[in-house]
Amino acid sequence: MAEFVLDPAFVATAAELGDLPLCHARLQLDARYPWVVLIPRLGGARELEDLSVAARARLIEETVLAGAAVRAVGEVLGLAVDKLNVGALGNVTPQLHVHVLGRRVGDPAWPGPVWGHSPAQAYEAAVMTRALAAAREALGL
Repeated sequence: MAEFVLDPAFVATAAELGDLPLCHARLQLDARYPWVVLIPRLGGARELEDLSVAARARLIEETVLAGAAVRAVGEVLGLAVDKLNVGALGNVTPQLHVHVLGRRVGDPAWPGPVWGHSPAQAYEAAVMTRALAAAREALGL
């Protein structure tokens, strides 16, 4: 498989959290939703089927960790997380990645999907610092 190179779209839309055993983790830059993106650090991976059985199992474990990070970010933002949404869409950015997104009844896109709903809302600097710290702690980074 090719060398891992992070798609530039992730740099533009999400802040770096760090590296887990399999995935590079990022905090999506939309303060309306606690949201972590996991990108397996395997070059050329576009689909789950591109991962070995062991890597798929590791991805599930890291997704569970990301759920804890999403809940921690939700606490920083003062936003309840009623439901964790997990998705690997890749229609816009084909590099394999998994969104772990905290949803709540009454959020701006509820109950529909967040993708394409409305423009992202920027984090305030101090809130971003606290959100990154909370997510990293929950991820063990």
